[in-house]
Amino acid sequence: MTLQEQLTDIIRRPVGASERARAALHLVDWLGCALAGSTSEPYRIARAVFAGSRGDAPLIGGGRASAQDAAYLNGIPGNVLEMDDVHRRAILHPGPTVMPAVLAALNRDTPPALLLDSIVRGYEAVIRVGRALGPAHYAMFHNTATAGPFGTAAGVASMLGLDRAALVAALGNAGTVAAGLWQCRHEPVMTKQLHCAHAAQAGYLAAALARGGFTGPKCLLDGRQGFFAALCKDGDPSAVVSNAHGDWLIHEVSFKPWPACRHAHPVIDAVRLAKAQIGKRKITAIAIGTYCDAITFCDRPEPKTVIDAKFSLQHAAAVALLRETPELADFDPPAIADRKLATLRALTLVTAAEPFAGRYPGHFGAGVEITLADGDRIATHVDDALGDPENPLAEATLIAKARTLMTFAGVTPDAGARLIKATLGLPTSKTTGPFRSALSTALTNPTEH
Repeated sequence: MTLQEQLTDIIRRPVGASERARAALHLVDWLGCALAGSTSEPYRIARAVFAGSRGDAPLIGGGRASAQDAAYLNGIPGNVLEMDDVHRRAILHPGPTVMPAVLAALNRDTPPALLLDSIVRGYEAVIRVGRALGPAHYAMFHNTATAGPFGTAAGVASMLGLDRAALVAALGNAGTVAAGLWQCRHEPVMTKQLHCAHAAQAGYLAAALARGGFTGPKCLLDGRQGFFAALCKDGDPSAVVSNAHGDWLIHEVSFKPWPACRHAHPVIDAVRLAKAQIGKRKITAIAIGTYCDAITFCDRPEPKTVIDAKFSLQHAAAVALLRETPELADFDPPAIADRKLATLRALTLVTAAEPFAGRYPGHFGAGVEITLADGDRIATHVDDALGDPENPLAEATLIAKARTLMTFAGVTPDAGARLIKATLGLPTSKTTGPFRSALSTALTNPTEH
């Protein structure tokens, strides 16, 4: 069998109760991120462009559109604030691609179990492809964008009840249009959100076309002119299907507590550990040791924009030292211009260091050594960032995060609480009616932001 056929068989296996509960938690997390991101300029622009779309699929931020347009538009806001879920080894964000595509296929007759199973299957596909891509691919391509269409196609195929042959075709056609270059991170542009939107829509369309009989290559992954041959010079295709009968990979996905690039989170966590020992003493130097990709993506000592700040180890460390608990406003222009934060950024030196470099990408870790004016040196480290499976966030903390983000979006407290309750209740609900009703209320009755 081809890799796609083997992947198809893995995806189509039965989903258990623990996976469905986990999927509901990830859905709550994505809804918070997406609702908060719906206040952003990229989403506003995209909504204006798609203003003429007509259909029954709900849009984050209110309104409705055709299913394929909803998959695209709802793919934009989930990643804007950099608080979306992440898989370490695959180095990608499943939520902002899989969730919009699966929800675009939701209707009143969809059983809750099918909705949750489809999320689990979508996560499985995107992670299995993502973890096989290799460092050379990630150096140039945004894994969320390139592996994302495989996950969205798998999730929507599950929602639509596609048979085995149709799912193989959907994966082939989704993968052949996968794209997303990292050049966007070198310029102050909105392209990263386009990556998620395209991945969500591409998978939706591939699955919808496959349902109608539209064929696709079954050797797209491992063919001589296929995905791995073209885009993954040091990839490991076997990782797509390894441990085929193990636990569903959604359990390996991390939740993000801080509004910054995930590569900055270990630094934030290590600095927060050190802060209690510093008190009011003057800091003269901050030394950060971490893994190479964290430096490649986040060595930005003088951030100029919000995105720069979210991708700056120096700014993340400064915020954690000065504010302790990073919030959304800590990465906005006023915070970037704050003299105290700028002073701390200027004191910060970033280097690659062991054991963090050698343990990546299986573990996201960092160490910090802070030198004080009185000569003391305080050293702390974290092997796994807060929110990783080895260092998990409590469910209550995740719910509080979602509530905060929904409030930021202008959703009333009652509407937010109702949406969270309905979403977490999906594993035991007999119908998606309460969820769809709560989602509609949250989208259409916001307070003024």
